[in-house]
Amino acid sequence: MYRKLIAAIAIAAITAGCGNALRNETSPSPQNNGSVRAQQTSPQKKEIANPEQVSRHLEQLAMGIKGVTNAHCVVLGNTAVVGIDVDSKLDRSRVGTIKYSVAEAFHKDPYGIDAIVTADMDLSQRLNEIGADIRRGRPISGFAEEMADIIGRIVPQIPREVMPQDPEVQQRANNLHKLH
Repeated sequence: MYRKLIAAIAIAAITAGCGNALRNETSPSPQNNGSVRAQQTSPQKKEIANPEQVSRHLEQLAMGIKGVTNAHCVVLGNTAVVGIDVDSKLDRSRVGTIKYSVAEAFHKDPYGIDAIVTADMDLSQRLNEIGADIRRGRPISGFAEEMADIIGRIVPQIPREVMPQDPEVQQRANNLHKLH
C-alpha cells in the first residue's frame, strides 16, 4: 500500500516537473535576445591623458561654485583629488552644502565623475603643495613628503611612550611628577 502511494507521489512529482519545463520553453521573442539594455544617465569616466590640464579644468569647475574661494587638484593615475577652500567662518552644514555642490558639478563632468572632494583646510593646503611639487618636477618625492606629514598628523602621540633624551629634562619631569 505504501509502495503504491510513494510510487504515485513520485510519478506525480516527475510529471509536474516536466510539465513546467515544457510550458516555460516558449519560443524566444525576436525583441528579447537575452541582453538587458539600460540607458546611461551619467557620463562615463574619461581616461586622463593630460593630468595637468584636467587638474586646471577641475579647479576652475570647483571655483565656479558659490562659496569656493580656491581649489587645488592633484591627479593620481586616473583619479582626481580636489581640495576646496571656503570661508573659515562658515558653519559645518554650509561647508557640507558647498562641498556637495562641487561634487554635483563634478558628477556632470566626465573627468570629475569619480573625483574625491574635500573641504578640509589642511588637506587642501597639502594638495596645493603636492601640485606645486609636481609642477617643479618632483612628483614622487613631493607626494611622499606630504603623505609622511599627513600620516604624522594622524598617528597619535602617547605621553607614556615619550622618552626624553636630555637627562636634565628627565630630572625636571620627575620633579614635577613628585609635586603632584
